[in-house]
Amino acid sequence: MHPSKAMARTGVVILALAALIGCGGNEKGRERPAPLVKVEPATTMRFVERIEAVGTARANEQVTVSAPVTERIVRLAFDDGDFVRRGQVLAVLAAGQENAQLAEAQARAREAAQQLDRIATLRQRGFATKSSLDTQVAASAQARAQAAEARASIGDRMITAPFSGWVSLRTISPGAVVQAGTEIATISDIDRIKLDFSVPETVLPAISEGLPIAAVSAAFPDRPFRGTIATIDPVLDPATRAVKVRALLPNPDRTLRPGMLLTVTIESSPRVALSVPELAVVGEGDARYVYTLGPGDKAVRTRVRTGIRSDGRVEIVEGLKPGQKVVTEGVVKLADGMNVRVAGAHNAAPPGRGEGR
Repeated sequence: MHPSKAMARTGVVILALAALIGCGGNEKGRERPAPLVKVEPATTMRFVERIEAVGTARANEQVTVSAPVTERIVRLAFDDGDFVRRGQVLAVLAAGQENAQLAEAQARAREAAQQLDRIATLRQRGFATKSSLDTQVAASAQARAQAAEARASIGDRMITAPFSGWVSLRTISPGAVVQAGTEIATISDIDRIKLDFSVPETVLPAISEGLPIAAVSAAFPDRPFRGTIATIDPVLDPATRAVKVRALLPNPDRTLRPGMLLTVTIESSPRVALSVPELAVVGEGDARYVYTLGPGDKAVRTRVRTGIRSDGRVEIVEGLKPGQKVVTEGVVKLADGMNVRVAGAHNAAPPGRGEGR
């Protein structure tokens, strides 16, 4: 190669290297801008402990009325879904033989009473012995007992409602002969619902009688039914380590039905506490931190103790003061003591950006 051409090529290479070195020096000399973050003051809000469970609705009172004896049904005094009052007759069973026995027993009781009066009068006059008087007293008592037994037997054939409530679907008809124990009707008092559900033993300190609850049924997902805890079972299930809880729910319009499955939410320990957005909290193992805005717009790593979460915010038990400014966005770019730019009109762009070149 000609010496002049070699020198020319070498000069080109040197110029290219010089240009690259110059560019690298410019990049190195240009400082990276402070990260842009958003901050907001720590504020208070209402927190409650929420315990969720699944429960089964039960009638306030429910009973299946059955035939006490084997007999023919003479009359039924209810229809499907009727409302019946306490003491109302539901069914009448045949009682012809029992009525005859009652009439006979009543006649014997009257005769025994009359005989007792005569012997008592004779005893007063000295014409009857005390033994004969005692015998007649016993006979009169026996006659009255037989009459009472006959009346009770007739009463067993008059089936009445033990309390007011709604009757389920009828499955028998007049004229049928029923065996003792045959179901006549099921009566349910559903003006108030008992809701039974189980919770783990670990939440026992957080619940108590009188605590409000909210229950939601799949049939009415947009309508919460509210009530209170009435009873907490004093005995835990040793197999599940859970305790059964019973709540009472008003049901004046009879929307809830026995047997329904409901999702239960218990709210306990209501309180007003300091809070920050969830994105502001950084976790390292068991420790929790936030970045507060220090003097000169420096990020200060601050350890906090957190509580429960609610509606996208975290309860701060200790570590912050009300109104203290906390970084809520851009936390992942920060380190302790780092300068930051707070989002706003005057910090929208790093210094030098937007100026003419």
